[in-house]
Amino acid sequence: MSGTWKEDVEAAVQAGEKISDRQIVDRVRHAVLSQRLPPGTRLPEVSLGEIFGVSRSVVRRALTRLAADHVIDQRPNQVARIRAPSIAETHETFAARRLVEGEVVALLAGRVDAESLDGLVREAASEAQAHARQDEPARIEHSLALHHCLADLSPNRVLGAMLTDLILRTSIVIALYKGASLASCYLADDHPRLLEALRDGNAEGARCAVVQHLDNLLNLLDLGPRDTETDLKAIFGAATA
Repeated sequence: MSGTWKEDVEAAVQAGEKISDRQIVDRVRHAVLSQRLPPGTRLPEVSLGEIFGVSRSVVRRALTRLAADHVIDQRPNQVARIRAPSIAETHETFAARRLVEGEVVALLAGRVDAESLDGLVREAASEAQAHARQDEPARIEHSLALHHCLADLSPNRVLGAMLTDLILRTSIVIALYKGASLASCYLADDHPRLLEALRDGNAEGARCAVVQHLDNLLNLLDLGPRDTETDLKAIFGAATA
């Protein structure tokens, strides 16, 4: 997406585009993945309807999709919230991703075509550049793009789909438990080490690089409770003037 959330939504409305439940899902997922919509954030139907300029029925369909994707918790007679995984679930999520992504990269070692490998290298370089200019949202975007590319390239499509789901779950965990004093979860050597193993056809080296990367991320987290109030309009912008 280009520009800010507000610019995206307002441009769509001004162009006469009808906002769909799928688009709302994509925007909420994107905000979670980029750690702009913290776990525990309330998503009232009325507020979302006003922000996106849609009826409550459209919002309800979007929330149902988000609940199915494990992005939100939705309980009867309660306002939906962005999921806030427990510490136990956090460890389980990282353990599952170690297994799945480790197997994906082991399968990919020596089998990534030159064009795809160049794309992965560009994402890693762009991540480093974003970190150098202290653009954390862009850094997260490039890091996520790299891992999603690995999921898309997976020779085993079931593992690839599982990895896509785990990338989202891990991002929710990081958004919840990243220390308040930690500006970035950037790990300079991790992605280059992984890409080198993929290029060299070193399956165990690729697996170990992923495990080390996820262990390093987990060690950066502050696994304590969070109490965050978030202004949805500041995240998405109003859909109407």
